[in-house]
Amino acid sequence: MKLISQFILKYIWHFKFEGAFPKSIHKFVLIVAPHTTWLDFPLGLLIKWSQVVDINYIGKDSLFKPPFGFFFKWVGGTPVDRTKNNNLVDAIIQVFNEREKFKLSIAPEGTRKKTEKWKTGFYHIAKGAQVPIVMLSLDFENKILKISEPYYTTDNMEADFKHFEQFYKGIKGYHAHLS
Repeated sequence: MKLISQFILKYIWHFKFEGAFPKSIHKFVLIVAPHTTWLDFPLGLLIKWSQVVDINYIGKDSLFKPPFGFFFKWVGGTPVDRTKNNNLVDAIIQVFNEREKFKLSIAPEGTRKKTEKWKTGFYHIAKGAQVPIVMLSLDFENKILKISEPYYTTDNMEADFKHFEQFYKGIKGYHAHLS
């Protein structure tokens, strides 16, 4: 899968990488933005396979039903029932605490639509699980997949979010008007 994924990313989609996923850190929250199209999912799989990194994600439970549910689980998915009133952040923190290795990918916008403000769940998950946040930008305009160094949250949420905003400043997703 590695060579095929690398070929597709480089020669068909014309993407190049800047940075690399941390090899010595076995747990982190990966925030991927901007999330503007369904194409971000197959792109994410190509990134995962080309870089040989075991990254998980959560998705609405309807994705995990037949006939394609097995596929979404096979590629690292965990179903979430978003209709129930449950504390998803605490449940994910528990998964981090129970596993020796766990890397969770999340789109901080929470939707493919244009948003003015990111959701904060990823931040609370990283803080609660005491794991760093790694940022990945999907820069379709410049065809760059930029991976940040691990970032450990501080006690200043506002400053932390400014750090995230700076990393993604000017990045255009597939649908630039939604970025």
